[in-house]
Amino acid sequence: MKPNHIAIIMDGNGRWAKNHNESRKFGHKRGAITARDIVRFTGSLGIEFLTLYAFSTENWGRPLKEVNLLMALFIETLDAEIKDLNNNNVKIRFIGDRSNLKKSLINKIDKAELLTKNNQGLNLTVAMAYGGRWDIVNAAKLIQDKIESNELNQVDIDEEQFSSYMQLGLNPDPDLLIRTGGERRISNFLLWNIAYTELYFCDTLWPDFVSDDLELALDFYAQRKRRYGKNV
Repeated sequence: MKPNHIAIIMDGNGRWAKNHNESRKFGHKRGAITARDIVRFTGSLGIEFLTLYAFSTENWGRPLKEVNLLMALFIETLDAEIKDLNNNNVKIRFIGDRSNLKKSLINKIDKAELLTKNNQGLNLTVAMAYGGRWDIVNAAKLIQDKIESNELNQVDIDEEQFSSYMQLGLNPDPDLLIRTGGERRISNFLLWNIAYTELYFCDTLWPDFVSDDLELALDFYAQRKRRYGKNV
């Protein structure tokens, strides 16, 4: 049994850098290389959806120097990888609150999404400036706007329709959530969407996470019996 949708909390760049007596910048750069490799490997497995947690709403609270470094790295990575992603038929989109992102980064995001929008391979979603609680509140506001404009009737709202206003939209919920770096928590990621997602935690720091580690997570998933609350 293979998951249709994998979500990953990519944790451990800073600790990896510290362990190697390097700067946090070096750790984030190495983490970006790992992300590229995992995207390629996931696509080769025929998995349809991959969602990566790149930057959370809470990450805005990090030192300004590191935040600026991360924003610059996102632009650098997009410039370096978008052609390869497009050539490999990857469709990329970004979710999260863009209101605090620099215009230069938003422009890169828009261009990447436009370039790959018709691709039919791996659906890659990058969560940037994203928070699960923000996502739910944002969806509620969008629905309220629809109700006030008489485009939506409150009595017609069900879980499926509410989901359509979430950042993942009509994408299937993740089957498997992987968190690297040794922590055992969700960290405000996809709170609505992971109601019945299988959770896999590993101690490997993200820059050291390779295809063999992903295979271990897939082996774990293959052994799970997904009952969705039913006694079957």
